[in-house]
Amino acid sequence: MKERFKIKFTLSKNLPSPLFAKEGFFSSLWQREVRRDFIKQCCHYYETVNKGNIFLFFILSLVTCHLSLVTSVSADEISSKASVVMDAATGRVLFAKNPNLSLPPASTTKLVTAMVVLDRAKMNDTVTINERAAKVPSLKGTRFREGESATVETLLYASLIRSANDAAFALAEHVAGSEERFVGFMNKKVIAIGAHNTKFINTTGLPGRGQRITAYDLAKIMRYALKYPEIREIIATKETEIFTKEGRTISLENTNKLLWSDDGAVGGKTGYTRAARHCFVYAGEKNGDTVIVAVLGASSRRVLWEEAEKLEEKGFGVIANNEQPVVYFAKADYKEKSKIKIQSSRHRRVAEATKLKKNNKIRLAKFSSKKKSKITRVVNNRSKEIKKTRNTKIARSRVDGNKG
Repeated sequence: MKERFKIKFTLSKNLPSPLFAKEGFFSSLWQREVRRDFIKQCCHYYETVNKGNIFLFFILSLVTCHLSLVTSVSADEISSKASVVMDAATGRVLFAKNPNLSLPPASTTKLVTAMVVLDRAKMNDTVTINERAAKVPSLKGTRFREGESATVETLLYASLIRSANDAAFALAEHVAGSEERFVGFMNKKVIAIGAHNTKFINTTGLPGRGQRITAYDLAKIMRYALKYPEIREIIATKETEIFTKEGRTISLENTNKLLWSDDGAVGGKTGYTRAARHCFVYAGEKNGDTVIVAVLGASSRRVLWEEAEKLEEKGFGVIANNEQPVVYFAKADYKEKSKIKIQSSRHRRVAEATKLKKNNKIRLAKFSSKKKSKITRVVNNRSKEIKKTRNTKIARSRVDGNKG
């Protein structure tokens, strides 16, 4: 009997990672595979033990899985819409909530902008701010003026430390000639990285239809960005001053507040728009290990910093204790996303129907106008013919009269 207990414990202990979904919602292939493996092991064990002890096996399995989650961060503790903790060395996911939920990226986009710029330009290249770049919405304290010149390095510092949108736009036009062409390079870059659920429509992260990212992809992007020494140096900078070629000084303070509170901070990139809410991707070091934390859709900056720190500690704990990772899928968040898509689709259909109706009215009015003009021309022509015929008859009558 003791041997059976030992076998049961070993089987339940060696089950795949307990990936429990909030509200019992299983939606990923990964989770289906976990359930399949669990059932296979149950069936195998059923063949080796009698039916009288199978109930006890399930009880022990559930207890073992429950104990493995005692030290875990639960999905309820993370209010952000999506988050991922990743081991920077291996790319292994250590914790996740809604890792594949598509959300707006906000200014975390600029990490990819910086990578593409560094792939195609030199740090000491000079960039002139044109009228289009100067008109891009940006923070007042870091806004560049039309006609000013700065190096690629200066503009990278502005875009990564203070999220200067005009700097990112100017860099894009310098490298590719237009933002549209540069965005094509960005989308090719993320595909090469393996971020297949990401798509950009601009270089800044400003809101736009079709622009999306997932927390898992964002963690991947950060992991790849850390391979660029220039990016590592910039995102680790707390405060600095940059200079335009004309001699104007701009003071920069990093939007990443964890640089001041976390001794192991490597660096990160923040983002915010009304649609995206507060976003953040961050890397931290501890005892020789590096973890990456990606957070999307936090309600405030305070919540963002608190949850980022909590997730970072969770990641280091999983590595140190050799724990199994846990992935949560919150049905409510996916439902909300689907609802937004349905509403957007509905609004789009209504707008298209309204536009079509308006166009049909215009066409009908044009057709009616043309038809009316045609009828008027026919009537006028007929009147002219009748008048001409009448005049001819009158003339003939006069001739005949003169003859008589």
